[in-house]
Amino acid sequence: MRGLLLNKVDDEFSAEVTDIAEDDLPEADTLVAVEYSTINYKDGLAITDSSPIVRNWPMVPGVDFAGTVLSSESESFGVGDRVVLNGWDVGEKHWGGLAERARVNADWLTPIPEEFSTYQAAAIGTAGYTAMLCVLALEDHGVTPESGAVLVTGAAGGVGSVAVAILNRLGYEVIASSGRVEEEGDYLRSLGANELIHRDELSEGGGRPLAKARWAGAIDVAGSHTLANVLAATGPKGCVAACGLAQGMDLETSVAPLILRGVTLAGIDSVHETAERREQAWARLATDLDVNLLEEMTSEVGLETVPDVASLIVQGRVRGRIVVDVSA
Repeated sequence: MRGLLLNKVDDEFSAEVTDIAEDDLPEADTLVAVEYSTINYKDGLAITDSSPIVRNWPMVPGVDFAGTVLSSESESFGVGDRVVLNGWDVGEKHWGGLAERARVNADWLTPIPEEFSTYQAAAIGTAGYTAMLCVLALEDHGVTPESGAVLVTGAAGGVGSVAVAILNRLGYEVIASSGRVEEEGDYLRSLGANELIHRDELSEGGGRPLAKARWAGAIDVAGSHTLANVLAATGPKGCVAACGLAQGMDLETSVAPLILRGVTLAGIDSVHETAERREQAWARLATDLDVNLLEEMTSEVGLETVPDVASLIVQGRVRGRIVVDVSA
């Protein structure tokens, strides 16, 4: 089988598309024929060796994939079942989706809703599934379209693009924040953004602990100063769903929004989410995500180009979702 293999020997890193013996796949109970994988921000970090994402070497990266079951020792899935995988430390500790085969635990797999093709499930991927988890968190904490606007940071990226599209379809007023407002403004409006703001408005440190309320809720992929400023401008009883660290892992903030406005900071762990919540998220994606918009935000590449695209995604130069045809 063909796959992208990362290795590090004596601190010498390599990323190579190569032939891999199926027998080299790690032990697990289910073998999947991978049709499509994707490139997420975490994949970009791993493939460029920009951050210590990979814990075991060598490693096939790819934190998600979609395909069909070839064999399984589990009663949960049969041969030919269409499945998607998101998270569970694949591409970090366990070989992931950027190869033509993957052997994983059946408990890590989610059935693809019949409304989606395998390609569409991959296009949604971990980014889209994470966006849906964020929307569910806002709903769980009482943020409705009547509550006010919802901010999405990193709006032109994978999580952000899907979040904007879902929120708009649900009737929310959406404020989209991006560092590429001028070049991606039309794209973000086509997904449903009502207002655009440049990320520089939110990315500086030293902001006020409590700012003028500007939104009822937010989905944040940045962390660091951006998340602190987002919290400070969130209205009473609002909720901020935090799912990323594109700006940084640090968070210098104040309890003021939490205790003076009752704001909730909801952390989203898409990697180890329960099977029940995953299936809930995918069921909601089937009803709340416009597949025409999904097509608009998705582009496709072959396996050979993945290292180059990984560099672009780390630089913040990729729009929307990137699907990888692992056989191309």
